[in-house]
Amino acid sequence: MSTISRDEVARVAALARIELRPEELDRLVGELDVIVQSVAQVTEIVGPDTPATSHPIPLSNVFRQDVPVAPTNRDKVLASAPASEDGKFLVPQILGEE
Repeated sequence: MSTISRDEVARVAALARIELRPEELDRLVGELDVIVQSVAQVTEIVGPDTPATSHPIPLSNVFRQDVPVAPTNRDKVLASAPASEDGKFLVPQILGEE
């Protein structure tokens, strides 16, 4: 027996402002029921001592050392730019504003 009714699917679709045809409602009732049953099976198997899993493979972040370094010389960077003005990059105007 289905744990999800056609009315429930229609109500959730209306809340999400999704318009569904009658055949889509019928199809989604079956699909959502399979999902609910699958979650229920997993819930039966999982015990209180089973740790939560967000990824099947253990992952760890690799961080580099946070070592301060001298900043790049602004004059040197601007010297290689096509155009600069007042210590800033000069770029073409694109919005047509004055």
